[in-house]
Amino acid sequence: MEDVYKKLAGHLDRTPSGFPETKSGVELRILKQLFTEEEADLALSLVMMPESVEAIAQRAGKDPEQIKPILIEMGKKGTIIHVRKDGADSFMLLQFVVGIWEYQVNRLTKELIRDFNEYVPHLIKSQYKNKTQQLRVVPVAKAVNTELNIMDYEQVENIIRSQSKILVAPCICRKEHSIMGKGCGKLSETCLVFGGGAYIYESRGIGRTITQDEALDIVRQGVKQGLVPQPSNAKKPMNICLCCDCCCQILKNIKDFEAPAKIVSSNFQARVNPEACTGCQACEEICPMDAILVDAEETVARVNLDRCIGCGLCVTVCEFDAVALKDKKATERIEPPANLVETYMKIAQEKGLF
Repeated sequence: MEDVYKKLAGHLDRTPSGFPETKSGVELRILKQLFTEEEADLALSLVMMPESVEAIAQRAGKDPEQIKPILIEMGKKGTIIHVRKDGADSFMLLQFVVGIWEYQVNRLTKELIRDFNEYVPHLIKSQYKNKTQQLRVVPVAKAVNTELNIMDYEQVENIIRSQSKILVAPCICRKEHSIMGKGCGKLSETCLVFGGGAYIYESRGIGRTITQDEALDIVRQGVKQGLVPQPSNAKKPMNICLCCDCCCQILKNIKDFEAPAKIVSSNFQARVNPEACTGCQACEEICPMDAILVDAEETVARVNLDRCIGCGLCVTVCEFDAVALKDKKATERIEPPANLVETYMKIAQEKGLF
């Protein structure tokens, strides 16, 4: 039933994150590893809103009692969302990234990893055609200064301190690289998930619940290792990823773009005070986007603003206070959507899905 997987690929491509077709058909190989034919057929009747099994059954033309155990199993596998509240079950379609893929962190195989790595450049290229992105970059705490026009939703500590439920899960990007013998050795438990998302992860046996202080400690450890904080692109984010440029599929793929700064949602960029700079290259070495180069003749660091994504890691390693974050121009600043629903609605509008 090749057709059911092609239909599912098209169905997923009509979600905000997309699921573009490739010449090799690698996207179909991925779906065959994640869904049985019966599950793929049933997924065609799901939408990105929680619905009862009765509503799904009516759309699918199937018996509710027959499909309910299949939907529950799909929820366990992380190919759809399953929520049980007040004794009632509801099910929802998941987009591929961010979504289905991240829930496979405990189900990875070498075959799936190889296919995903073949596919992800096509997916990232497709996603970055949108003005609104799923993730944004916020500066690390040590890089924040009093001159910045920075909002609470742009500060990692404020985001974490506002959460009542926090879960930490393994980073799927570093895990898949480790499985393939290409791990970077950096902190593994770094995906911070909040609120309802944390409860869903917990129900699937992924990750563990932690306190606000433990979450902040993880962030501090990650920053020391050069990890970039990337919350979901909303004022009330569902998660914060701590990403490295060697394993993170998003960072390492946008690094190949000529101007990452034009793609990433960030309101800040680094500037160097040439009089204070000694040309020590510490900032050049830690920059995840290769945005900083030390001029050999003048022995001073220079920032390529087309490549700087405003993470502030360079500020954390400068012993001479020669690097600082500055606000982008008012015309370049971006205000994130209020919540993830609004984020995905905006992406869907930009894609012409409605």
